[in-house]
Amino acid sequence: MSQTITIAVTNGTHDTIKLEKEILQPWQIDYVTGDCKTEEETIQLCKDADIILTTSAPLTAKVIKNLPQCKMILRYGIGVDNIDLEAASSLQIPVVNVPDYGVVVVAEHTVALLLASVRKIPQVVQHVKNRNWDYPDLAPMYELQGKTLGLAGFGNIARAVAKRMKAFDMRVIAYDPYISEDVFVQHSVENANWGKVLAESDVVSVHLPLTPATQHWIGREALQKMKASAYLINTSRGGVVDTDALVEALGEGSIAGAALDVLEKEPPPADHPLHAFDPCIITSHCAHYSEESSRRLHEYAGLEVARFLRGERPKHIVNRVEPILTPVLKIGGYNHDKS
Repeated sequence: MSQTITIAVTNGTHDTIKLEKEILQPWQIDYVTGDCKTEEETIQLCKDADIILTTSAPLTAKVIKNLPQCKMILRYGIGVDNIDLEAASSLQIPVVNVPDYGVVVVAEHTVALLLASVRKIPQVVQHVKNRNWDYPDLAPMYELQGKTLGLAGFGNIARAVAKRMKAFDMRVIAYDPYISEDVFVQHSVENANWGKVLAESDVVSVHLPLTPATQHWIGREALQKMKASAYLINTSRGGVVDTDALVEALGEGSIAGAALDVLEKEPPPADHPLHAFDPCIITSHCAHYSEESSRRLHEYAGLEVARFLRGERPKHIVNRVEPILTPVLKIGGYNHDKS
């Protein structure tokens, strides 16, 4: 008799996991779904789950210790800051992410924010709506050719941004102590120290995971080291930027502007202080979204679960564990294994 697997989807419905169900059709699976926002809700939904698929539910140490059946946690997306990795590791539960589904679309959104900032597109549009055709009111605007783009982090998304901005004849420098010099050379990007990135960049684009070490990485000290004519772009995690420090910098004019797809608290209230600054563009944490990337996200998530059920090691385990890999059912299944 086939073993029944329970999969809990903490932030979704049966309609949102149609592709995962197609991929996992060879196995006998019970799915439970919900929209967990608290620890108690997460424990209640996931208490009998063998596998958890999550987006934003708080998988804290308290929650994880109350999930006796859990054998794998998968986070839809790249960041895993809603999951206590230490607690999962202590119980030998692999935490898996999907880092490769949205590289292109996040890079494109970053470029869009960059262009909108330096060309002041939102301000120009509003001027026209107000029947003001006098664009010199919005000076200065700049060309990108010959300017310097500084990248905080040099992972896959940052590399994709670098590739695109080189087409604008920008000089690209990056700071990432975890990346080897060979990678910088391969992408023709200068490996710079953090101080140089801040001091020389006309645009600083942030591509860092949120960890205790990167919390408020962009704070008062960093912002004060940037050029007064420079722009800050953040499409990574809101907590990497100190909101109070950014409000202060924009108010003092110590940087020219900012474009943010992520904030420390989302969504921002109507009276959020950043709304007061015309040179601050805020988009709704949508950099990851396109029709293509959404399909890839669900497909790649399903494929990772399928590997685990076949007794294979998932491709993208983010914590330090050696998971117990036992085939649940020796059967082929979905064969479009391209993640």
